[in-house]
Amino acid sequence: MIKFPVSKKIGLFLGPLFFIIIQLLSFELVSEKGDHVIAIALWMVSWWVTEAVSISVTALLPLLLFPLLKVMPIGDVGANYGSPIVFLFFGGFVLALALEKVNLHKRIALNIIKRTGTTPNKVILGFMIATAFMSMWISNTASTVVMLPIAMSVIKLLIDDEDGFTKKDQNFAISVMLGIAFSANAGGIATVIGTPPNSVLIGLLENEYGIEISFLNWMVLGLPFSILLISIIYLVMVKGMFPNTGLEFKTSHNVIDSELKKLGKTSAKEKHVLVIFGITVALWIFRTVINSFIPSLELTDTMISIFGALALFTIPFNIQKGDFILVWSDTQKLAWGILILFGGGLALAKGMSSSGIVDLVATTIANSNISILLMASLLIILMLFMTELMSNVALVSVLAPVVAGIAIGLEIPVLYLLIPVTMASSCAFMLPMATPPNAIVFASGFIKVHEMARVGIVLNLIAVVLLILVFEYCVPLIF
Repeated sequence: MIKFPVSKKIGLFLGPLFFIIIQLLSFELVSEKGDHVIAIALWMVSWWVTEAVSISVTALLPLLLFPLLKVMPIGDVGANYGSPIVFLFFGGFVLALALEKVNLHKRIALNIIKRTGTTPNKVILGFMIATAFMSMWISNTASTVVMLPIAMSVIKLLIDDEDGFTKKDQNFAISVMLGIAFSANAGGIATVIGTPPNSVLIGLLENEYGIEISFLNWMVLGLPFSILLISIIYLVMVKGMFPNTGLEFKTSHNVIDSELKKLGKTSAKEKHVLVIFGITVALWIFRTVINSFIPSLELTDTMISIFGALALFTIPFNIQKGDFILVWSDTQKLAWGILILFGGGLALAKGMSSSGIVDLVATTIANSNISILLMASLLIILMLFMTELMSNVALVSVLAPVVAGIAIGLEIPVLYLLIPVTMASSCAFMLPMATPPNAIVFASGFIKVHEMARVGIVLNLIAVVLLILVFEYCVPLIF
């Protein structure tokens, strides 16, 4: 029987306790409405940090407490849970579901690994590229789960060879395992649907500030950053931390060929999904061009996402048999909790804005003498290292509205500060509990906590430097 940890027991009572204490204060912190929002935010943060209950359940608190405390009418609160951004990610989840159902994601990954080569360093690079590519479109958890057994098969070749499991073999195993986890985290940065914090940011910008970032615009910044970060991760591991120079194994390609053979030839269903997936991605990328030629269409990324989802449910693979790629029962595997989490984050952001908390933060920052670059650096560091300890999407949900207020106070466009700070939330490389990919590869038994932390702290610091450069030079250039 699994025991309920003490930290969760404390968190379970700490959240409501914070809420009650704020309510009973004899003075106002911000305003009556603002104090209610702060009380609810502290309750949510307590439960999110300790995970006393599911983070998705915590995200439902605004739906009950905001109307009760007259922060917002329930219709206004509920609208956040049905935001277009929620449906953008829903469509992305459905596309990912189809890729996984027909095993197309695994075929793509195996073919990428096969083409990178069979020397140890090239195998590591192949696993990293394949994982990162999948994480652009499906969850980083699913990407890691797909790659792990394949990597384990390759590592087993080294365990079973004549010289046993040597230090070089161990370095290879650590590199390939960490490479998969870290690439899954970094790969999601490349696209709007790649990782939930990106969509939380897009939703906040659209809902609160009327700023739209298209799928293509995000990729122009996110993809090069993701590629650069993954390249650095690769070099730090194989050239610095865990070199495997002189290591040889000639049968690794047999493992890949064997896995591909199990999949058989590309099926008609895989081709069907690939066509719909390709059309959807192409529409996302060329949406602004299409709208410039046919302005009356007014295509949005959410509309395109729903088109892709509907196509998978409604375009028959075999009309005679009534065979469709997806049926509604498949959505049992959908990450519904994440969609609720988006809504809760957007509702909390709306509450902070409407109650004057964001304005107060903006005024306070405007009256201070802190430099813009220093503030940006501190926020990036805060986000990156805090996400080692709590859910990145929950963290972005809480901090993004505050960061927006800081940007207003510094008199810079909100997205200049919000984009690098949000990207920082996907750069957690130090601890197994930081992200699901980290936890999954740690559970393989090939990695110790100190090994992950040793390379992770270096990568965290490098990511901080890169994100400060993104803030200073790239975001103003692109946006």
